[in-house]
Amino acid sequence: MTIKNINCETLKNWLNSDEAILIDVREPAENEARKIEGSYLIPLAQISKKSLPNLGTKKLVIHCHSGKRSFAACSKILSEDPNLEVYNLEGGILSWINNNNQTQTSKKFFLPLDRQTQLTIGIVVLSGSLLGYFVNSLFFILPAFFGAGLCFAGITGWCGLAILLSKMPWNKGSKTNSCFIK
Repeated sequence: MTIKNINCETLKNWLNSDEAILIDVREPAENEARKIEGSYLIPLAQISKKSLPNLGTKKLVIHCHSGKRSFAACSKILSEDPNLEVYNLEGGILSWINNNNQTQTSKKFFLPLDRQTQLTIGIVVLSGSLLGYFVNSLFFILPAFFGAGLCFAGITGWCGLAILLSKMPWNKGSKTNSCFIK
Protein backbone atom coordinates (compact mmCIF):
# COMPACT_ATOMS: atom_id res chain seq x y z
CA MET A 1 0.00 0.00 0.00
CA THR A 2 1.16 3.57 -0.55
CA ILE A 3 1.36 6.51 1.79
CA LYS A 4 -1.53 8.90 1.36
CA ASN A 5 -0.97 12.60 1.96
CA ILE A 6 -3.76 14.67 3.46
CA ASN A 7 -4.17 18.39 4.00
CA CYS A 8 -4.97 20.25 7.19
CA GLU A 9 -8.63 20.76 6.36
CA THR A 10 -9.19 17.02 5.93
CA LEU A 11 -7.35 16.26 9.17
CA LYS A 12 -9.34 18.89 11.07
CA ASN A 13 -12.62 17.36 9.81
CA TRP A 14 -11.47 13.85 10.77
CA LEU A 15 -10.38 14.98 14.26
CA ASN A 16 -13.62 16.91 14.83
CA SER A 17 -15.68 13.85 13.90
CA ASP A 18 -13.39 11.48 15.86
CA GLU A 19 -12.47 9.54 12.72
CA ALA A 20 -8.68 9.65 13.12
CA ILE A 21 -5.85 9.10 15.54
CA LEU A 22 -3.01 11.59 15.15
CA ILE A 23 0.57 10.57 15.92
CA ASP A 24 3.33 13.18 16.38
CA VAL A 25 6.77 11.74 15.53
CA ARG A 26 8.79 14.79 16.62
CA GLU A 27 11.04 14.77 19.66
CA PRO A 28 9.52 15.22 23.16
CA ALA A 29 10.75 18.79 23.59
CA GLU A 30 9.32 19.81 20.20
CA ASN A 31 5.98 18.30 21.17
CA GLU A 32 6.05 20.01 24.55
CA ALA A 33 6.71 23.41 22.97
CA ARG A 34 3.78 23.15 20.54
CA LYS A 35 1.38 20.35 19.70
CA ILE A 36 -1.89 19.60 18.00
CA GLU A 37 -4.50 18.88 20.65
CA GLY A 38 -5.28 15.20 21.01
CA SER A 39 -2.16 13.95 19.25
CA TYR A 40 -0.10 11.07 20.63
CA LEU A 41 3.67 11.45 20.86
CA ILE A 42 5.75 8.58 19.50
CA PRO A 43 9.18 9.90 18.39
CA LEU A 44 10.39 8.69 15.00
CA ALA A 45 13.14 6.56 16.57
CA GLN A 46 10.52 4.67 18.60
CA ILE A 47 7.71 4.32 16.10
CA SER A 48 6.61 0.85 15.08
CA LYS A 49 3.34 -0.94 14.56
CA LYS A 50 3.59 -2.23 18.15
CA SER A 51 3.94 1.30 19.56
CA LEU A 52 0.70 2.54 17.98
CA PRO A 53 -2.43 2.98 20.09
CA ASN A 54 -5.42 0.80 19.29
CA LEU A 55 -6.87 2.24 16.08
CA GLY A 56 -10.18 0.41 16.02
CA THR A 57 -11.89 1.73 12.91
CA LYS A 58 -10.11 5.08 12.98
CA LYS A 59 -7.69 6.38 10.37
CA LEU A 60 -4.00 6.67 11.27
CA VAL A 61 -2.51 10.10 10.56
CA ILE A 62 1.13 10.93 11.26
CA HIS A 63 2.68 14.38 11.48
CA CYS A 64 6.00 16.02 12.32
CA HIS A 65 7.39 19.53 11.93
CA SER A 66 7.28 19.83 8.14
CA GLY A 67 6.42 16.39 6.73
CA LYS A 68 9.77 14.65 6.18
CA ARG A 69 9.98 12.67 9.44
CA SER A 70 6.29 11.76 9.27
CA PHE A 71 6.77 10.40 5.75
CA ALA A 72 9.67 8.27 7.05
CA ALA A 73 7.46 7.08 9.93
CA CYS A 74 4.67 6.14 7.49
CA SER A 75 7.19 4.19 5.41
CA LYS A 76 8.48 2.37 8.48
CA ILE A 77 5.00 1.39 9.64
CA LEU A 78 3.98 0.26 6.16
CA SER A 79 7.12 -1.87 5.89
CA GLU A 80 5.94 -3.70 9.02
CA ASP A 81 2.32 -4.02 7.85
CA PRO A 82 1.57 -3.13 4.21
CA ASN A 83 -2.17 -3.60 4.85
CA LEU A 84 -2.44 -0.56 7.13
CA GLU A 85 -3.95 2.62 5.80
CA VAL A 86 -1.55 5.39 6.81
CA TYR A 87 -1.88 9.12 6.13
CA ASN A 88 0.86 11.76 6.21
CA LEU A 89 -0.07 15.34 7.10
CA GLU A 90 1.35 17.44 4.26
CA GLY A 91 3.57 20.19 5.62
CA GLY A 92 3.33 18.90 9.19
CA ILE A 93 2.50 21.13 12.13
CA LEU A 94 3.90 24.13 10.20
CA SER A 95 1.12 23.75 7.66
CA TRP A 96 -1.40 23.24 10.48
CA ILE A 97 -0.30 26.53 12.07
CA ASN A 98 -0.17 28.39 8.72
CA ASN A 99 -3.78 27.35 8.10
CA ASN A 100 -4.80 29.09 11.36
CA ASN A 101 -5.55 25.89 13.25
CA GLN A 102 -5.24 25.80 17.03
CA THR A 103 -2.26 24.28 18.85
CA GLN A 104 -1.37 23.89 22.49
CA THR A 105 1.74 25.91 23.19
CA SER A 106 4.18 26.18 26.03
CA LYS A 107 5.64 29.43 27.29
CA LYS A 108 9.09 27.93 26.79
CA PHE A 109 11.32 28.68 23.83
CA PHE A 110 12.50 25.70 21.80
CA LEU A 111 14.80 25.57 18.80
CA PRO A 112 13.72 22.72 16.48
CA LEU A 113 16.15 19.84 16.01
CA ASP A 114 16.91 20.67 12.37
CA ARG A 115 17.86 24.23 13.33
CA GLN A 116 19.99 22.97 16.25
CA THR A 117 21.84 20.78 13.75
CA GLN A 118 22.34 23.68 11.33
CA LEU A 119 23.54 25.95 14.14
CA THR A 120 26.01 23.37 15.44
CA ILE A 121 27.46 22.71 11.98
CA GLY A 122 27.66 26.43 11.26
CA ILE A 123 29.52 27.16 14.50
CA VAL A 124 32.00 24.31 13.97
CA VAL A 125 32.65 25.20 10.31
CA LEU A 126 33.11 28.90 11.09
CA SER A 127 35.31 28.20 14.13
CA GLY A 128 37.40 25.60 12.29
CA SER A 129 37.91 27.94 9.34
CA LEU A 130 38.94 30.89 11.52
CA LEU A 131 41.22 28.75 13.70
CA GLY A 132 42.70 27.15 10.58
CA TYR A 133 43.49 30.53 9.07
CA PHE A 134 44.72 32.33 12.20
CA VAL A 135 46.11 29.57 14.46
CA ASN A 136 47.04 26.32 12.74
CA SER A 137 46.08 24.82 9.39
CA LEU A 138 45.21 21.51 11.10
CA PHE A 139 41.97 23.13 12.29
CA PHE A 140 40.74 22.95 8.67
CA ILE A 141 39.99 19.29 9.45
CA LEU A 142 36.88 20.40 11.37
CA PRO A 143 35.01 22.03 8.45
CA ALA A 144 36.14 19.18 6.16
CA PHE A 145 34.77 16.59 8.62
CA PHE A 146 31.42 18.34 9.00
CA GLY A 147 31.20 18.93 5.24
CA ALA A 148 31.72 15.20 4.67
CA GLY A 149 29.05 14.52 7.30
CA LEU A 150 26.59 16.77 5.46
CA CYS A 151 27.31 14.96 2.19
CA PHE A 152 26.76 11.59 3.89
CA ALA A 153 23.50 12.80 5.47
CA GLY A 154 22.31 14.13 2.13
CA ILE A 155 23.02 10.86 0.34
CA THR A 156 21.75 8.43 2.98
CA GLY A 157 19.15 10.44 4.90
CA TRP A 158 20.92 9.48 8.17
CA CYS A 159 22.42 12.30 10.25
CA GLY A 160 24.47 11.24 13.24
CA LEU A 161 24.66 14.78 14.60
CA ALA A 162 20.87 15.15 14.61
CA ILE A 163 20.56 11.81 16.42
CA LEU A 164 23.17 12.90 18.96
CA LEU A 165 21.46 16.27 19.51
CA SER A 166 18.07 14.56 19.96
CA LYS A 167 19.54 12.71 22.95
CA MET A 168 20.71 15.88 24.69
CA PRO A 169 18.95 16.83 27.96
CA TRP A 170 17.42 20.01 26.55
CA ASN A 171 15.63 17.92 23.89
CA LYS A 172 13.99 15.56 26.38
CA GLY A 173 11.25 17.90 27.61
CA SER A 174 10.40 18.90 31.15
CA LYS A 175 10.97 15.47 32.70
CA THR A 176 14.72 16.06 32.74
CA ASN A 177 16.97 19.00 33.38
CA SER A 178 16.55 21.25 30.41
CA CYS A 179 17.80 24.57 29.16
CA PHE A 180 14.52 25.88 27.82
CA ILE A 181 14.29 29.65 28.04
CA LYS A 182 11.22 30.69 30.00
